[in-house]
Amino acid sequence: MTPAIDIRRAWRIYETDAGYTPALRGVTLSVARGEFLAIMGPSGSGKSTLMNILGCLDRPTSGTYLLEGIDVTELSEDDLAHVRASRLGFVFQSFNLLPRATVLRNVMLPLVYSDTPPHDRELAAWRALRSVGLPEEHYLHRSNELSGGQMQRVAIARALVNDPAIIFADEPTGNLDTATGEMVMRTFRRMQRRGKTIVLITHDPEVAAWADRTVHIRDGKLFSDEEERAYLAGLAARKDGEKGAEKDGGIGPASFSPAPPASPLRSKLLGVPCL
Repeated sequence: MTPAIDIRRAWRIYETDAGYTPALRGVTLSVARGEFLAIMGPSGSGKSTLMNILGCLDRPTSGTYLLEGIDVTELSEDDLAHVRASRLGFVFQSFNLLPRATVLRNVMLPLVYSDTPPHDRELAAWRALRSVGLPEEHYLHRSNELSGGQMQRVAIARALVNDPAIIFADEPTGNLDTATGEMVMRTFRRMQRRGKTIVLITHDPEVAAWADRTVHIRDGKLFSDEEERAYLAGLAARKDGEKGAEKDGGIGPASFSPAPPASPLRSKLLGVPCL
């Protein structure tokens, strides 16, 4: 079966006053239809850049991106907008709701610019809100009258209202307490059971544990769970070695050991060949 997402050797390079800055370095990633994938990485690792490209909000500088078998790097801006409106849903940490609009109006918003009749828009919004478990007495409240967890449910319902195939969630529990965050993650799990593909960006390993698979991004490169554990173990060992050197004789020229020999993982991180 054709993957939902298939991105190959993708680079994203930004031009700044200081020169060229690579945010993604040859990223290759495949996500099966119906899979729940978590992408983890520290601040500045490139995870937001990757999310923007996967969500057709940006284009790679080079490489290919097949979304459900379609090479979206070849599409026009109008065609990309149609793909976002018809095939993709987005959930953000900051909710991005209209504060003075009702819950129902917020969820209907993605359908306003479509050919969907007003009655059908409202019906679709009601169905989406019911699917995320928000009580009906809140539907006519303004969104700024809701709790954080309720607002995130509204944001998820808005992402579902056009029945997208793929949901992108960028730190969806970042502004929520633990109990509310778990409630939101259970909602994503229910969406997956209904056949949706979920791609989740997070820095929290407890949140990533809800996914079927986790990949890690550092310095614009992707790593598997096993590679990430090996990297962290090596980092911890080096820190322990530096602490021991400080105790033995302080920091000085004699206390520094030669650079460790190149390894495939270290070469992958640094972007240099393993000799």
